Amino acid sequence: MAVGMALSAQPVVAQDEGKSIEKIQVTGSHIRRTDMEGPSPITSLDAGDIADTGVTDLIGLFAKLPISGQGTFSTQGNSSDDTANGGSSVSLRGLGADSTLILVNGRRVSVSPFAKGIDTAFVDINNIPLAAIKRVDILKDGASATYGSDAIAGVINIILKDDFDGFEVSAKYGDTADGGGEEQNISLVFGNTGEKSSHTFILDYFDREEIMYSDRDYSRSANQAALRPNDPDAVDFRSSSGIPGTIALRADPTNRIIDEFGQDSCPADQIDRVNTLCRYDYAPHMTMIPDAERFSFNYMGRYEINPDLSAFVELNGQNSKSIVRGAGSPSFNELFMAGDNAFHPFADDPTHPFFGEDLTMRRRTVDIGNREKRVDSDYYRTILGFEGQWDRWTWELAYNYIKSESVERGVDGFPNSRRTQEAIDSELWNPFEPSQNSQEALDFIETTTTRVGKSTNRALNFVTSGPVARLDAGDMMLAVGATYREETISDNPDDQFLRGEVFGTEATQANGSRDSTALFAELGVPLMPDLEVQLAVRYEDYSDFGTTTDPKVSFLWTPTDTLSIRGSYGTAFRAPSLHQIGLGRTDESPNLVDTVRCDAVGLACDPMEYTAVFEGNPDLEPEESSSYNLGVIYEFTENLDISLDYYSYDIENIIDADTQFVFSTFGGDPDVVERLPTGIEGDPGEVVRVFDSFQNLGDLETSGLDMDVNYSLESSYGQFGFGFIMNYVLEYEEFRPGADGGVRLNAEAGDFEQPEVRWTASMDWAQDDLAASLMVNYVGEFSGDADAGFGDKTVDAWTTVDATVTYMGLEDTTLTFGATNLFNEEPPYSHHDFYGFVNTVHSGQGRFMYVQANYRF
Repeated sequence: MAVGMALSAQPVVAQDEGKSIEKIQVTGSHIRRTDMEGPSPITSLDAGDIADTGVTDLIGLFAKLPISGQGTFSTQGNSSDDTANGGSSVSLRGLGADSTLILVNGRRVSVSPFAKGIDTAFVDINNIPLAAIKRVDILKDGASATYGSDAIAGVINIILKDDFDGFEVSAKYGDTADGGGEEQNISLVFGNTGEKSSHTFILDYFDREEIMYSDRDYSRSANQAALRPNDPDAVDFRSSSGIPGTIALRADPTNRIIDEFGQDSCPADQIDRVNTLCRYDYAPHMTMIPDAERFSFNYMGRYEINPDLSAFVELNGQNSKSIVRGAGSPSFNELFMAGDNAFHPFADDPTHPFFGEDLTMRRRTVDIGNREKRVDSDYYRTILGFEGQWDRWTWELAYNYIKSESVERGVDGFPNSRRTQEAIDSELWNPFEPSQNSQEALDFIETTTTRVGKSTNRALNFVTSGPVARLDAGDMMLAVGATYREETISDNPDDQFLRGEVFGTEATQANGSRDSTALFAELGVPLMPDLEVQLAVRYEDYSDFGTTTDPKVSFLWTPTDTLSIRGSYGTAFRAPSLHQIGLGRTDESPNLVDTVRCDAVGLACDPMEYTAVFEGNPDLEPEESSSYNLGVIYEFTENLDISLDYYSYDIENIIDADTQFVFSTFGGDPDVVERLPTGIEGDPGEVVRVFDSFQNLGDLETSGLDMDVNYSLESSYGQFGFGFIMNYVLEYEEFRPGADGGVRLNAEAGDFEQPEVRWTASMDWAQDDLAASLMVNYVGEFSGDADAGFGDKTVDAWTTVDATVTYMGLEDTTLTFGATNLFNEEPPYSHHDFYGFVNTVHSGQGRFMYVQANYRF
């Protein structure tokens, strides 16, 4: 699938007298070079490599890369509770999407205004259509000395097409084997390249139909125990909030009965008589992969003012729309009915224990409809700049302005809790007889929700590079530069969220801004004809947390024409995100164990949903890391080469929230855990809410091996190419504070969502007017979710096959037929959640077959 950059190293290219050789800027360095070889490990994928994978968007590509790990996320699994619907990003080495720096043409872009999982700031790679991409470079070591914050795990640099000459139209249609997920894509690329100017225009339209969990046999019901009758450990995940629901005493919610009274009653197949609950199967109503529609525009222009000065412009824009569906909103004892209410189900039965008692309920508001969210996002990127040269030095000055705006609307199925309670109290709405309620009552309790987000990034960059001395082995090259950047973020739900009046969904609120100034320098020193050393350092001054300085040293040694050894060491940092600093009050519902009360009186010892209140922390410090990489590249023959790299990362002061640790350690502190007294001696009381925030806590150490093998063969049967890319995790250990003041191991390699090995094997073939490719993708096994009680289980390895066939025998036309997951392999079963697989690691799309036509003239 991928060809490693510079797998066979060559000496520095000499410049013949009187002959100019163009120098280019390579990802990971500001020094312009005559070749793309360098000390850092880089994998590069061009447009042809990407097309061979059969993917239709960038996240589909990155999810297949063995270097991707935990924290990579797509729109799969978007739900009415998600805080970043419609967004996707990649996490290199499993260190988090916020520790992977995403660049476009070597420059930063703004983060999504809606954070993932409350606090994870990420660049939404759905903003970049495949049709606009010339190449993707993946730098696989820390690069803060070059690019600054967020480059802890590495850098992904997306290079856009800028030198297109002619006109090309491309159309693609595909569909899945099991229903849902139909896709259409059409793109236009046109431009011209003249003696003094070049212009490239790209228009792209993408439309994908939603896939529901009901479209797949293994996820069509939340009752996994019924779907897998031969597995005694399979769980019934159906909700305890049903329709018409379960009735309980307000004074003692554990004293409850199923609503089987009156005209409306709980369906027999939804009754859990053991636990006296009316359950609800929400899975058929939930989105697995949301409906998505995107239209984008890209322009790349360059004009030569004189032989030593050029101007350039980059304009990018996209509008994207996404629809997310979920089951009707659940309530869990938030609503009440007075004992003298006319709708009281036992008002006419004085013999019933609940007669005249105030009631509460577990009840799902299916009667106002299933939940539906619509997300509408706009992305704009403008780059204006000049580049030139004096003597043998080059320089570039550029200004960029990037803005992302998103509006998320809840358009159906969301009740306003205040009005719902008023409707019960005024006897306008009867929660126990849904079919008897009027449309007026339903309209009164239903609401629409709005959440508006915006992020901006303004930056002024200057960099210059050139030779500073002539050594026996070549020129000593220097690059120096400076950057000034301003960032803002705002994420504001409507007043209903802020007043806590919307149940059945979650939203964040965050507002913040910062500016930073950076000074950086790089020095490339050819110590010998076969040994190059690069030194880099970057100083950054942030307005909200201070300064940081990060160095990096790397080398490339080529003792023979067939052997190269490379290595690097450097420090890196990740600035606290504006979400983590500026988050307003946000309520979450994590499953926690009240260890304090359990130890005191033996109650609340099982995991339960509690309300956790999060807020930002303006006193956060940056995460700091050190990393090193040591690799060997060997060319066995002209047709066979291999690279093997060892990497190691040590990250300190990880920014995170560990609510269970806070709950267990400070559960008796009323400023941290709010409780209601029970009057029982020694009982600390029932929990109302837990207050938590983000902290610098814990460390992480990880190391592993990257292998890349390439072999080519020419024969009378055609030209063949073979590739193998593997990532093997030797160590992954995440440490967190322990309740006893020590440390505890929070995660390690092979744990849930942490496969130790991933690899991709590929074969390409071409002869005359035909070409074909075959790719095998392997994701290793890992342990089940210990937090959900399945740490003793194993999630099996998963192998999928992708294939393409291309015909080029028609004039100016290329036809491609292909399939991803050709054999329709189901994702391996996991006990941890209702959908039956790990949707952060595996895909539920299934077999996707497509046809594509390209016409160019």
